[in-house]
Order: sequence, then structure tokens, then C-alpha cells
Amino acid sequence: MAKGKDARVKVILECTGCVRKSVNKESRGISRYITQKNRHNTPSRLELRKFCPYCYRHTIHGEIKK
Repeated sequence: MAKGKDARVKVILECTGCVRKSVNKESRGISRYITQKNRHNTPSRLELRKFCPYCYRHTIHGEIKK
């Protein structure tokens, strides 16, 4: 069977705090998580609060393009 557009897609979540700090070169890196989302239920960009090991706290991680 041919696979069409799947409802579940893999997305990359990136720390928004580290991205802002990378301009100032204060952060050692950028925290990223890989997860899945249902494209039909969540058509907008996904944002979750996850732990960032570089900021040492829970921050908002937003979906980025691959």
C-alpha cells in the first residue's frame, strides 16, 4: 500500500531562551527535542514547556522547520 501524507509527523522543538541568548554568546548550546504531532489535530506550530540543560530551567520550546 502506498503511504500518502501521514497524520503523524516528526517535529523538532528548540529552546526559545537559548536562541535569543545565542546572539549574546551567553549560552553554551541550543536545546532541541524530537517529538511527534498529529497534523490534523494541531495544524499550528507546537510549543511545549520542556527542561533546557543549558538554561538550567524549564523554558518554552517551539517547533522549527527541518
